[in-house]
Amino acid sequence: MTHIEVVAAVIYDGEGRVFATQRGYGDWKGWWEFPGGKIEMGETREEALEREIWEELETRIVIGRQLQTVEWDYPAFHLTMHCFLCRINSGMLTLKEHEAARWLGKDELDCVRWLPADVQVINTLKKFPL
Repeated sequence: MTHIEVVAAVIYDGEGRVFATQRGYGDWKGWWEFPGGKIEMGETREEALEREIWEELETRIVIGRQLQTVEWDYPAFHLTMHCFLCRINSGMLTLKEHEAARWLGKDELDCVRWLPADVQVINTLKKFPL
């Protein structure tokens, strides 16, 4: 089985909300996720996350601590997803690849259809103070 390693930004604001994006492409089109993407050769996880968020959202972030690493078997590949708590440094969260985005409070986290691997992150966030 193919192995894919990615990074994801759990971007949160001063009101305790997290930023969720809706996929606009692929087999999981329409499902919700935390923005991020694949780590390229020679990149650290943090460098990859900074690059991906700039490419996807034209936003610069401040990366905080790693929240968790998720291991998940999708039908076509095994995913390792390193999730980091992040804040916006500059930019307007301009959607370049996603269909939609929402800021979600803890009481709204179950209001969207999350990708299976991201559900593990949601379960952690429900217990985590932002």
